[in-house]
Amino acid sequence: MSDTIDSPTPPSSDALAGREVLVVVCGGIAAYKTCSVVSELAQRGAGVTVAMTEAATQFVSPMTFQALSGRKVFTKLWSAHDSADIQHIHLTERLDVALVAPATANMIAKMANGLADDLASTLLISTTCPMLVAPAMNDRMWANAAVQRNILTLAEFGREIIGPAEGWLACRSVGKGRMVESDVLVAAVAKHLVDVN
Repeated sequence: MSDTIDSPTPPSSDALAGREVLVVVCGGIAAYKTCSVVSELAQRGAGVTVAMTEAATQFVSPMTFQALSGRKVFTKLWSAHDSADIQHIHLTERLDVALVAPATANMIAKMANGLADDLASTLLISTTCPMLVAPAMNDRMWANAAVQRNILTLAEFGREIIGPAEGWLACRSVGKGRMVESDVLVAAVAKHLVDVN
């Protein structure tokens, strides 16, 4: 991908070197964990491009992900910087894997129903590589029948669902809905990247 900023690429003999990853960050407090995922993948030599929903920028600054990935972070559908591809669809052309983390109930619903009304959902509907989805939400939201139906739909589409885990939630209760830890996500992404021929 060509949308890089001037920063040295860390040397790496890791099997992830040269692989391309799209990380889509949605609006949830768990977005802070995704910082570690992006940092670790970049340190291991993967090319990491980050796209954020507008809500995600309320939790983590795009500048944080830019510093960690060494690449421009994409947040708006119509922020034309390439007049030939103002929707940034080119970002999905050479991907080896995509990760949605945190995946909110809203984004899960969009993905399950083929909606593309912002940059993140447009990129996801354009992606043909393996996709990993890491849900994160309140336990009652996670248990909602519509959310569970959407998760089943994504699984039927071949999306790999990772989590959620049980634990302390941002709503100050304990239950299932917590995004899995960053090391779990890095390992899941790395497995797909190593398996790429």
